[in-house]
Order: sequence, then C-alpha cells, then structure tokens
Amino acid sequence: MEDATAPPRPAASSPAGNIPAAAPERASRPSAPSAPAPVGPGMERSAPVRLSIPKIGVDAPFTDLRIGSSGALDPPPADDTNLVGWHAAGTSPGERGTSIIAGHVDTAVAPAVFARLAELTAGDRFDVRRQDGTTATFVVDDTKSFSKDDFPDDRVYEDTPRAEVRLITCAGDYDREARDYTENLVVFAHLAATS
Repeated sequence: MEDATAPPRPAASSPAGNIPAAAPERASRPSAPSAPAPVGPGMERSAPVRLSIPKIGVDAPFTDLRIGSSGALDPPPADDTNLVGWHAAGTSPGERGTSIIAGHVDTAVAPAVFARLAELTAGDRFDVRRQDGTTATFVVDDTKSFSKDDFPDDRVYEDTPRAEVRLITCAGDYDREARDYTENLVVFAHLAATS
C-alpha cells in the first residue's frame, strides 16, 4: 500500500509471492467535513484480536501492520501461516469507515490463512473479536479479483459512512520472474451485528 501522497497501489510481493494489497493512510478515517452522515451500526475504536470465518476454516489471531519504508503496507510475517494483519493506523474493524485486513494465501512451504478466501460469497458471515471484549459480525457483499496492474484503489480503499471491512490476499497466477501473484482478491463486507 502506498501513503496518501500518491494513489495507492498493491504492495510488491515478498519472495513467497503473497503480499496482499494494503490500505492507504487516506482511507483510515473520515476527514472531509462534507462526508455523508454515518449509516448503520458502528462501534468505538478497538484493536481486533481474532478473526473467525467458519465457512473456510479460519480462526486466526491478528498482528498490527504498518506502512513500510517503500510506502506499502508491510505484510504479516510469513513464518506463521495462521496469522492475519490489520492496518493499525487505519479504521478498526467495526468502526465506521473502511478497515483493511490482510493475510497470505500461501507461503514458500504451505497454504496460509487466506488460502480459501475465494470461496466466500455474498451473504456469508464472519466475526472479528475485539480487544474491548466485543465482537463485530460482518456480512460479505461481494468477492472480486483485480489485476495488480489495474487495481481499483478508490473502490477498495475509499472511506465509507458505514462500518466496512476489506479482506485482501493475493490471487491469480504466480509470476516467478516478478516473484509476485498477478492479482489481488478482495472480499467486501459490512458490519451487520455487534455483541
């Protein structure tokens, strides 16, 4: 991910070829005074601690991700195949706005936490347990793959008046020369319930 000074682009890949696209700083919080009024439920800020997606067998802890020196979001460590990361300087899952959750599709040695992410379809649910003891339940709106060469930054990272999440991983063919996948898979979801 790139910072707010330039249009965001998907991150370059690691040697494992599976670094997901990440959120730009500008998508982290609503800032324009003319932004639409909030829609639907929203929660106070709280760091996520666990992601549960029963349909695809995900039950994973979170790690904080930050924008690195390249201007892209650093990926989760590749040595833990059951770990997701969130853009910690951005919107937390459940807050109004767009929260970014990234995970590897695979590593050099094994499938990773988001290996089955493409199986999610509209209407599927997943939960984010948060540090304050609450749980945010999200409903999938859409799942799309985008070429990294033509990634729709505004659509993926734009701030929203309701609480939304983007689950992002790599997809498409693996380009051995570039050491990267050719696409990013993005799951678009909105907050449906809190507990």
